[in-house]
Amino acid sequence: MFGILNPLQKTYLESFIKETNPLILEMGKYAEEHNVPILSRDSAEFLEQLICLVNPKRVLELGTAIAYSAIRIARNLKKKGSVYTIEKSEDNIILAKENIAKSGLEGKINLIAGNALDELPRFDKKFDFIFLDADKIDYKRLFDYSLILLKKGGVIFVDNLLWRGYAASSKIPGDQKSSVKVIREFNTVFTSQPNLKTTILPIGDGIGIGVKI
Repeated sequence: MFGILNPLQKTYLESFIKETNPLILEMGKYAEEHNVPILSRDSAEFLEQLICLVNPKRVLELGTAIAYSAIRIARNLKKKGSVYTIEKSEDNIILAKENIAKSGLEGKINLIAGNALDELPRFDKKFDFIFLDADKIDYKRLFDYSLILLKKGGVIFVDNLLWRGYAASSKIPGDQKSSVKVIREFNTVFTSQPNLKTTILPIGDGIGIGVKI
């Protein structure tokens, strides 16, 4: 792993994260042991803070995995807030359903089984906040749909935009070149949208934030 932050800085910053929820800790451990891609701890903390700031009523997540971020989002929503999260992996869906049930947040999380590219055209209402963390090869198309579904003043949150630090590197391992190419192309598109106020932050694996204007 090439890395984004100096390891000492990363360790120091993570020392301030004091997560105590047993389910969140359990899911984090499971993801690490089974190589399930979820938000890093600092990215997840940042996501939760944004949810508190934006106070969205409708959130869309593209890429549920085991429902780690969906649960972290849902626990910060007000009474009438809800999360719609889409996942195509049948194995992940099983685990996600189990974790959502354990969380006690079933009333706030709507898990949709299917390919996001097929499901997005079916939505007839817009969202206040969209979290994009799906297959990178689909990022551009999912982003295009997301812009249509995002309300004016809404926020889009995109993970993995520094891709382990390789997006900014001239030395890229052969097995990472295609992914880096996709991410670099996406970053250009993301930061060039006239109807988005965007920035890419060196948090976790690189977080893109866009506000629809």
